[in-house]
Amino acid sequence: MLRRLALTAVVSLAALAAAVPASTATASGSLGPTPAAVPTSGPLAAARPALGPLPMPMPLPLPGFLDGGDGAGPGEAGEAGEAPTRLTVSVENTGVAGADGTFELECGPTGGSHPRGQAACDRLAEAGATRAGRQELFRPTPEGTMCTMIHGGDAFARIVGTWEGRAVDTTASRRDGCEIARWNSLVPVLPDVR
Repeated sequence: MLRRLALTAVVSLAALAAAVPASTATASGSLGPTPAAVPTSGPLAAARPALGPLPMPMPLPLPGFLDGGDGAGPGEAGEAGEAPTRLTVSVENTGVAGADGTFELECGPTGGSHPRGQAACDRLAEAGATRAGRQELFRPTPEGTMCTMIHGGDAFARIVGTWEGRAVDTTASRRDGCEIARWNSLVPVLPDVR
């Protein structure tokens, strides 16, 4: 089996060498000294002229996946200097007076009906200051994660909107240890129900 694979590779390289004109490899002049890693004799030596120097990639701007797709790089935003944060936070079954309801949160400047707007914006800014925080803050607990079976209550929340220009649509509960930790990491965006 291995011998057949090796023979197939040699035949494929030989076919490649025959298909590419020799002028392609020598268009820029002499290739210079042969590196030691390239075979100079044997069945693979025929492929050497067809390989030629590899082209260098053109430097391009970073793709939009780093910034939510709006074309601005990390840390860059529109004209206001900050990417927009506008969230709708819906909370129910907390058992805490005044904690249940639907609240609007805007950051930069702080606004909306969120009862702890400035503290919530400060927490979001703190998480956004680190790469790990940007990746983890609203991420749900991965499927199959081992979590302690501690029930933290019936509290449930949904957060929808944009955070630093990225779309957010997540839910949080207190059904097990992982979800309790996730809820607590979102306080004061979510109410402290400990």
